[in-house]
Amino acid sequence: MTIDIDTVTTILREAAQESILPRFRTLERDEVTEKAPGEIVTVADREAESTITRRLRELMDVPVVGEEAASADPKLLRALSEEPAVWLVDPLDGTRNFVRGEEGFAVMAALVRQGRAVASWILRPTLDRVYTAELGSGAWCDQHRLHRSPAPESPAELRGAVLSRFLPPTSRAHVESVTPRFAEVGPGAYCAGVDYPRLAEGELDFVLFHRTLPWDHAPGGLLLTEAGGVALRLEGDPYRPDDERLGLLNAADERTWETVRALLSP
Repeated sequence: MTIDIDTVTTILREAAQESILPRFRTLERDEVTEKAPGEIVTVADREAESTITRRLRELMDVPVVGEEAASADPKLLRALSEEPAVWLVDPLDGTRNFVRGEEGFAVMAALVRQGRAVASWILRPTLDRVYTAELGSGAWCDQHRLHRSPAPESPAELRGAVLSRFLPPTSRAHVESVTPRFAEVGPGAYCAGVDYPRLAEGELDFVLFHRTLPWDHAPGGLLLTEAGGVALRLEGDPYRPDDERLGLLNAADERTWETVRALLSP
């Protein structure tokens, strides 16, 4: 079945208009809770996921693995390896930024077939900007096709991001020791839906993640690779959302991936 990219875009936009934007910078204290140590969720996350889940199933009746549903029932993740097709939904990526009243948040979705993302969407609601990708058909920001240019050859000219919060202490110490060899290494936007477009559009040259939750990385990973970049496990094989291994290095091109991998790996 062919998926209408614009129809899914409309679903995400309407969910954002109904459940997310009205609460931006107006959240009440009781609308924010902790679902796990250090992990917060809001009423906006849950309402948006419920709406998106219902409407995506109306469009294609296959399992929906949403971040909040999978947080409550981790067995839902089995669908990625057991079902021929699955929707992935991150209703509000960058929840902590959203709660702080910062604009670094996104609404994301992907269609996965046989364990591989074949279509993806990243919506930045406050910018009314949408990034889409379809396997074999390219990556787009609104009506503009994305083409990632090669990064500079010298590490001293590379700009990147490393979300070191979840890195093991030894790896974190090593990364901190080598960051002076790059032009710039920051913590990223704390939102994959912001950092993947920054990489695809050329603002960053690489991004290293430790955790690889599928709703965080399937949408952006497809966007990046369809724009000409690479999303590879630290072992060198392509990212797949049905693979639970830790560690994912995204880069502008294969040469940059090799350079950064050699420097950042202990």
